[in-house]
Amino acid sequence: MKKLKIKQVKSAIDRPAVQKRTLRALGITKMNRERVVEATPQIEGMIRKISHLLLVEEIQ
Repeated sequence: MKKLKIKQVKSAIDRPAVQKRTLRALGITKMNRERVVEATPQIEGMIRKISHLLLVEEIQ
């Protein structure tokens, strides 16, 4: 299964609570922190919802 490296590049301040909870569910707690996750449909859906806050790269 392919892996994705996600990094928060925009602040969650003044964002709806749903978006903050989605960041937390992805395991991102602070700015510029990176996390490697598997690209399941559930994870891809969460990334799509907050894509304006993230930088996403595919890892091989």
